[in-house]
Amino acid sequence: MMELVNNGYYESLPFTVDGFNWTFKIYPNGNSDTTRGLVYCYVRIDNSSITDPPLDVYAEIKFFVYNYGISEYYTYQEVEPVKFDSVEQEWGKWIGLYTSSFSKATIDPYKFITDGDKCVFGIDVFVAQRNKSEVFSYDENISNPVFTWNLPNFSTLTLDSYTSEPFSSGDRNWVLKVYPNGDGVGTDNSLSLYLLSESNEKNYVRAKLRVLNQIGSDNVEKPVEGWPNAAENGWGYAEFIPLADLQDSTKGFVVDDVLQVEVEIMAISKQTPIN
Repeated sequence: MMELVNNGYYESLPFTVDGFNWTFKIYPNGNSDTTRGLVYCYVRIDNSSITDPPLDVYAEIKFFVYNYGISEYYTYQEVEPVKFDSVEQEWGKWIGLYTSSFSKATIDPYKFITDGDKCVFGIDVFVAQRNKSEVFSYDENISNPVFTWNLPNFSTLTLDSYTSEPFSSGDRNWVLKVYPNGDGVGTDNSLSLYLLSESNEKNYVRAKLRVLNQIGSDNVEKPVEGWPNAAENGWGYAEFIPLADLQDSTKGFVVDDVLQVEVEIMAISKQTPIN
């Protein structure tokens, strides 16, 4: 739960990542007189969790907000890791959104508030391993980049979710996970589709998820890019394709009661130690 404090921001309860305590702050109407109308997000490290001797903590920071207008998460990610220490305990930026986007009266498709005056903000914090120097880069020469998974008897599937057999791509193991009747905000209205990593190593990934059209070329394709979510070490969409489209036989997504989903992995981050 979050409380609105007197100086114009919301602050989360403390949460722990890699042994450090953090709080998440949201300024819904700017953080000064000159920034009114802009949405700012900040993250703060608890000074007491930085041990002696003084320790520099580097973290990848990603903010995200659920867009009810297009049923996807809007994300803002800093390109470079952010340094935190006992002096520089807080970091934040304008995340590219305006306060007006959180008005129920807006006709903008980028709508971030429901009729019930609810919105969803989130943050991912990935702390770099300490006492190691590394070069961050992409491997775009991916071996076995495409994996296709057939789900037979789709109309009679009864479990909440199904997971594919593990497959290898880019020298790493992965699985696809499908919720036939949706997950989260997609429950009872959409198929949910995710790419999950089977590796303990966290990587920045760029990929494309697809539900294949079996009678034409109109596949439903959505990109994923970023660090994996903390819940399942993966990437994907709760509302990938409407259930109505799957149930309409003329659409061509389910043929002979078989659904085909696919992932194409485009790039994976790699960390090269500096000796």
